[in-house]
Order: sequence, then structure tokens, then C-alpha cells
Amino acid sequence: MRTIGWAGVVFALAIALVYLCLAGQYESWIAPISVILAVPLSLIGPAIALGSLGAANNLYTQIGLMLLIALSAKNAILIVEVAREARLLHGKPIIEAAVEAARTRLRPILMTSFAFILGVVPLVTATGAGANGRISLGLCVFSGMIASTCLAVLFVPSFFTVLQRFEERGKPLKSAAAAKPAV
Repeated sequence: MRTIGWAGVVFALAIALVYLCLAGQYESWIAPISVILAVPLSLIGPAIALGSLGAANNLYTQIGLMLLIALSAKNAILIVEVAREARLLHGKPIIEAAVEAARTRLRPILMTSFAFILGVVPLVTATGAGANGRISLGLCVFSGMIASTCLAVLFVPSFFTVLQRFEERGKPLKSAAAAKPAV
């Protein structure tokens, strides 16, 4: 198999691993999809940055893309977890739960993402021996996190809303009071 073919297999396995872990955490096969849909949003940044600069898709870039899977999923998990809690435990409407989750998790997402982005700046501006590898990795992660941070806050609540409606179609909502046993 070609090197690019193996990279595609590794990316697919990484996304499958994230999906299966989230399916176990959420006890749902549909809810993790709203997190997984945030991953392609983070790939827009490296595609634009690497394409416009003419940088190569080398091993360091592919490692950066693997890192973006985890980092973009982290941002989406922060939103989806709060939205699911508001919906399932507090019985809020789906749209209200999604908007509240995006609003309350915006600050933590921005703080952690910008701290990481600023931490990657030395890789992007690297000089000396091995600088090409560090620049490839840094540019990929830097541009991917900017894209993920800007786009995930906008699109993940929409993904959650659509998929939660699909999941709840035909099912009554379990309220927190009904879930507690009578004493």
C-alpha cells in the first residue's frame, strides 16, 4: 500500500476510535456524530495554509493532522456534553440547550485553544537544523486550531440540534425526576 493509503487508514482508525469512545461515554450511537463532524472543520485551516504556502504534505504534517483530530474533538465535546446535560437532565428544548451550551463553553474553548495556538507559535517560526519539520507540524496545527476554534463554536450546536432531534424522534424524553427511583 502507498504511504498516502496508509495515512488514510490511520486517520480513519483514529476517528473510529474517538467515535467508539464517545459512543460509550454518551451511551448513544448518534450523539458522537456531532463531535466527529467537527473534525473536518479543523482540516480547512491546514488545507488553506499549506495550499497557499505550497508546503509539502509530509510526515510532520500528517502527525499534526492526527493531533487536530483530538483537539477539534475536545472543543466539540465541551459543547455537546453541556448541551446533552441541559437537554436530558434539565429537560430544556433542544435549541435552547445547544445555544446555552455554546454560550457557556465559549470562554473555556477560547482560552484553551488560544493558549495552545500561542504555544505552537515557536514551531511555526522555527529556524536552524530540523526547522522544516517543526514548521510543517506547527503550521498544520496552528492553522487547524484557528479554523477549529472559529468554526466549531458556530457549527457544533447546529450539528447537535439536528442529530438530537433525529435521535429523539419517536422517543419520549426521560426527565431527571423520572430517572430517580422513588424512595
